[in-house]
Amino acid sequence: MGHVVGAGVSNRYRSAAAGELGVDDEGRWVRLAGWVARRRDHGGIAFLDLRDSTGIVQVVIDPVAVRAVHDVRSEWCLSIEGTVRRRPEGTVNPDLSTGEVEVAGDALTVLSPAEGLPFQLDDRVEIEEKTRLEFRYLDLRRPRMAANLVARSRAVAAIRRSLDDLGFLEVETPTLIRSTPEGARDLLVPSRHQPGSFFALPQSPQLFKQLLMVAGVERYFQIARCYRDEDFRSDRQVEFTQLDLEGSFWEEPEVQAAIEAAVVAAVEAVRSDSPALPFHRMTWSEAMDRFGTDKPDMRFAIELADLSDVFDGTAFAGFGDVLEEGGSVIGLDAGALSLSRAGLDALVARAKELGASGLVWMVVEEGGGSVRSPVAKFLAEGEIEGVIGALEAVEGDTVLLVADVKRRRAQTVLGQLRIELGRPEGHDELSFLWVTDFPAFEETANGQLVPSHHPFTAPVTVAAMQERPAEAVSRAYDLVVNGIELGSGSIRIHDPEVQSRVFEILGISADDAERRFGWFLRALRYGAPPHGGFAFGIDRLVAVLRDEPNIREVMPFPKTQTGSDPLTGAPTAVEEEQLTELGVRLAPVRPDA
Repeated sequence: MGHVVGAGVSNRYRSAAAGELGVDDEGRWVRLAGWVARRRDHGGIAFLDLRDSTGIVQVVIDPVAVRAVHDVRSEWCLSIEGTVRRRPEGTVNPDLSTGEVEVAGDALTVLSPAEGLPFQLDDRVEIEEKTRLEFRYLDLRRPRMAANLVARSRAVAAIRRSLDDLGFLEVETPTLIRSTPEGARDLLVPSRHQPGSFFALPQSPQLFKQLLMVAGVERYFQIARCYRDEDFRSDRQVEFTQLDLEGSFWEEPEVQAAIEAAVVAAVEAVRSDSPALPFHRMTWSEAMDRFGTDKPDMRFAIELADLSDVFDGTAFAGFGDVLEEGGSVIGLDAGALSLSRAGLDALVARAKELGASGLVWMVVEEGGGSVRSPVAKFLAEGEIEGVIGALEAVEGDTVLLVADVKRRRAQTVLGQLRIELGRPEGHDELSFLWVTDFPAFEETANGQLVPSHHPFTAPVTVAAMQERPAEAVSRAYDLVVNGIELGSGSIRIHDPEVQSRVFEILGISADDAERRFGWFLRALRYGAPPHGGFAFGIDRLVAVLRDEPNIREVMPFPKTQTGSDPLTGAPTAVEEEQLTELGVRLAPVRPDA
């Protein structure tokens, strides 16, 4: 798993690393230290699989000569002395890097015994997550989890090397800052010196890294700890780690090239393959039109198609009424699903769960010119032929159609069904994609505009943003792998007047902007260079590279999905004295809170 620093220097615990022994060490006397991964007794001889951070080696001990071995059990911490020898013929273990050798132990020292384990440290055993997190220090001894930690370390080291080679300067930014919400809730820290005032933990180093550009750093990066008080999901945690970088006097191609170099370095450090460069690029509009999502999984070929023209003038009210209101009919060919009627009806129900008013399914029948569908009798022959032709459907394929007055909603529903029906398991193949030219703003249910990314993202053209802000396109870009958003970035606003105009569009008054961001706006007036940057989640990337289902599996000490820490019991109540010292008084907890 990794070289033990100082393993070659003899001390009273070890003179060699367990996982690094091989046939070249035959006849060598060694002192090893580690944990007993497994004990077996055969023919009066004890066999111990001794594990350290580099791997496992088999140790053979005669209990008559080394009586201390009688008491040894799993996960006891030991130091063992002995001689390396080849394993007898027929006993080589090809699953171990040390499988050709063993150590004939002639001395054993118990460094620390272990109580009975709460669970077996075996990857073949399923363990409740709460128990795993409560005993995380044992969970991390399991081979899979130990390998995940090694992969994470190697990925971070490779990222650092790649950016150092590109001339980036690693700079740490504060973790106690002013509260400037960027979408999620801030985690607040009360100030003892200024009662009633609070710091916030950073959701990202966004404004500070922009200040570093004003300061003339030009190429900055940081492996940053960030915090967001948001609901937990498989790819979200309240605290997480991201690669954060920023550069001056560059535009989108330079930012993306730097990120590609860092990502490729991480992939090569963790896996044997290397992604092709440059990564594929696609605009946000194209992604939505073709795949119904801004983070498309490009590993499979199912695509959406706008079928509105096919049903122009249709007698089928379900489509005709929508088209008369300016809506759209969107379709996709899901392939040969071979579903029963109940299975097809389940797709209709699923589409409604996703926000569609309904879904029409069609199964292409023998010959490829007709379909089986509940609405087939309401459709003209030319319309059916038009659907089959537009989607290039063949015999046995299942075609899905959604009509909606909001075109993007129809695309989003089918985009999710595309994922559920077509996404391959695992991450054996890595398909990276840049999604560019996002809308500058999104409209909420009450008609208010909010930033698609954050309010410091530059528009493609300032004039277009001022004239039609709801239609404005930003210079924002996301990096996606296998349908997972790794991170986001943008070219920033460096003109304080443009930044003030964005605040106005967002309904942030000049006084409010000055109160919340005055310190930042002031800096932009001192010769701020054009600049841009990016950040991606280290946890997400490593989870993909290790084919893990959620980021908790690659984080040393994560929280549960409810935000608690079974290991330490956090969060907990604190002493009244501490609250008084901070000037904090707790309000009664509402029963419905």
